Amino acid sequence: MAFVITQPCIGEKAGDCVDVCPVDCIEEGEDQYYIDPEICIDCGACIVVCPVDAIVEEHDMTPDDESFLDKAKKFYGLQQ
Repeated sequence: MAFVITQPCIGEKAGDCVDVCPVDCIEEGEDQYYIDPEICIDCGACIVVCPVDAIVEEHDMTPDDESFLDKAKKFYGLQQ
């Protein structure tokens, strides 16, 4: 499992999550940050510091959030 950054991050991009990630799996995209699902170690440090509550666990995603996991996979070249 991994964490996924969802809609509240779009346009916000505070970046606090990047600073606390112990494995550097969060990168800035054009409109939001993304978590690499293959590198994320599920520590939860990013959730605690996110000022807009945009980060959810993959298994807790709503159907509306699923597109954000696909978007992250595409960003990291894990999905065509």
